[in-house]
Amino acid sequence: MTPRSSRIESKATRSRVMEAAFQLFLEQGYHGTALRQIVARAGVTMGGIYNHFASKEELWVAVFLGRHPLNQLAPLMQQVEGETITAAVHSAARLMVAELGRQDELVKLMMIEVVEFNGRHMPMLMDLVLPAFMETGQVIFAKTGRLRPLPMPILIRAFVGLFFSYYMTDKMIPPQFQSVFGSDSLSNFVDVYLHGILVSSEEASKEPA
Repeated sequence: MTPRSSRIESKATRSRVMEAAFQLFLEQGYHGTALRQIVARAGVTMGGIYNHFASKEELWVAVFLGRHPLNQLAPLMQQVEGETITAAVHSAARLMVAELGRQDELVKLMMIEVVEFNGRHMPMLMDLVLPAFMETGQVIFAKTGRLRPLPMPILIRAFVGLFFSYYMTDKMIPPQFQSVFGSDSLSNFVDVYLHGILVSSEEASKEPA
């Protein structure tokens, strides 16, 4: 086997192992999945795993960082439309929620990370995706509109946190109660993000006594 073909085979083995691990972690969780199950599903030897990963946790980290939905969300934000901050945030929120809906199974990765690892690998993920989100934030919040003097990391964290929670809570609401939240509850969430929940002093002064 030539060095080039050996590298190709090694890459293919790593890919099979990660795909098998990904599927089994989703099906059974991290602690419920044994390395021998990954070996069997990937069609490799135990040595084939240890050639690439020193431990099962190292394999989890590779899967978590590689397949987490935030990896897809940051580049997607480059498609945000609108000339104003308000329009751009509406666009970004819809893009984010729609993408999470398309990657429903990948969201389970975060649940496993939070429940089984207490989120200890999340800082590694943030190191990977935060620069891209910050770059996108610079574009969105440079559009027409007046911002409060808040640090960019706060604006980005609030955006991701609010609309990720919108997606998660929307999944928990039974269909028969969806109408309670209106036909476009996402727009209301955007409004809360942009303006908060309190009436401004200017708006209050215009209300009838």
